[in-house]
Amino acid sequence: MARTAAVLALLAAAVGLAAPSAPARQKWYEKAVKKVEAKFTPAEAKPGETVTFSVTVELNDGYHTYPTAQPDKAAAGMVNVFKFPAPDQVIFVGAVEDPKGAKTKAEPEAGIAELRYYGGSVTFTRKAVVSPKAAAGPAAVKLAGFKLSVCDATNCFPPKDVPVEAALKVLAGPPVEVEKAFADEVAKALSGK
Repeated sequence: MARTAAVLALLAAAVGLAAPSAPARQKWYEKAVKKVEAKFTPAEAKPGETVTFSVTVELNDGYHTYPTAQPDKAAAGMVNVFKFPAPDQVIFVGAVEDPKGAKTKAEPEAGIAELRYYGGSVTFTRKAVVSPKAAAGPAAVKLAGFKLSVCDATNCFPPKDVPVEAALKVLAGPPVEVEKAFADEVAKALSGK
């Protein structure tokens, strides 16, 4: 019975129905998260080139986080949420790729057959194309939002909006041809549709 109550409290906190005390709300992030860092690889690219945007979340021991999607609908609230900016210097294409190596567990009391989670350091990635219209020079790309969900063994904390920004240098020269896999997405973004 105590385990069922604990699991239900965890799930309620994860979806925002319950929250830890005020001091816990204020301090959990500092205790749980070593750093959140974003970068582009490569860090320099010509207009039209594809780059990889990555966000690395490094957690302290005893804490875990989640993917952007759970296979079990009962665990749908236990995710991290990325909101990408409108097309500008870069155009985000495809979908976010969750880190490999997720651990899994069942939470039968909550009706969850498979809950995926990560401890330690994990990196989420998404492809982006440097806009064929991008001007040469430095570009700072800031996410429109990143809600980070973190739990420990007994508590899930309210998702936290974490600012995420990465720098990219747009190289001078004529644009290169956009990869065929992303050409339609880029054309649509450039047309404003």
